[in-house]
Amino acid sequence: QGVYVLSNVHRPGRHYEKVIRESLAQAGPVDAQLVTGRPYADLVAAAAQAHGVPQALLHALIKAESGYNPKARSPKGAQGLMQLMPDTAREMGVKDVLDPQDNLQGGARYLKRMLTLFDNDITLAVAAYNAGPEAVLSRGRVVPPFAETRRYVPNVLNEYRRLQGLAEDAPL
Repeated sequence: QGVYVLSNVHRPGRHYEKVIRESLAQAGPVDAQLVTGRPYADLVAAAAQAHGVPQALLHALIKAESGYNPKARSPKGAQGLMQLMPDTAREMGVKDVLDPQDNLQGGARYLKRMLTLFDNDITLAVAAYNAGPEAVLSRGRVVPPFAETRRYVPNVLNEYRRLQGLAEDAPL
């Protein structure tokens, strides 16, 4: 009817067109400043390169897991920047889970294992990082229905996209 309505609320039965005010292309595939300006950027870059995982994804995981606190401990026993569980840390060869470099190397190694196990499906790899690979596999390779994991996965993926200069709904 010649009227534009802008909204962030979806109403069933209406047609919506996404409007983007500024070009995201200028940020490039990875906004280097967003990644290199983070705490532990050099250690994260080294771990990412050593294990062939995106450093922006490591940063997104660290932010969600520990908020960049190398001494973080969860009630379930996970520790360090990447909140490694004791068995996972041992399996990944981590000698000092509270040492940022050792923790990052182990966390990156584990993330690479999850990415490989789930055919580079970042959503499933992130879900498995949080809930464990068995929780994802036993449900037919879908994000498990745990409330924590259902909150965690979108938070990590949104931060990962943001660090790459991508729109929130950009495919991974």
